[in-house]
Amino acid sequence: MKTRLIAATLMLSLASTGAAYAKPSCAKGAIVGGVGGHVAGKHGLLGAAAGCAIGHHMAKKQERQEREAQARANAQAQANSQQPAPAPRK
Repeated sequence: MKTRLIAATLMLSLASTGAAYAKPSCAKGAIVGGVGGHVAGKHGLLGAAAGCAIGHHMAKKQERQEREAQARANAQAQANSQQPAPAPRK
């Protein structure tokens, strides 16, 4: 019975957070946070909300790092393509 109640609470909390947080990172964070909050003192809903926010933050952070790495790779490729080719030896 408790499992069903926890699952229903998590689904309702995910549904009420809106489209901005409806991502896999939020779901995973909400599940972990909800279970942790429930075990820590019957604060499953609070843990689910915090876990969703943290999961969303971490996903955005990783996305930003990937964008910056891609931009560095593009800049390096562009710099390499602009260098003149060395003259062939005779």
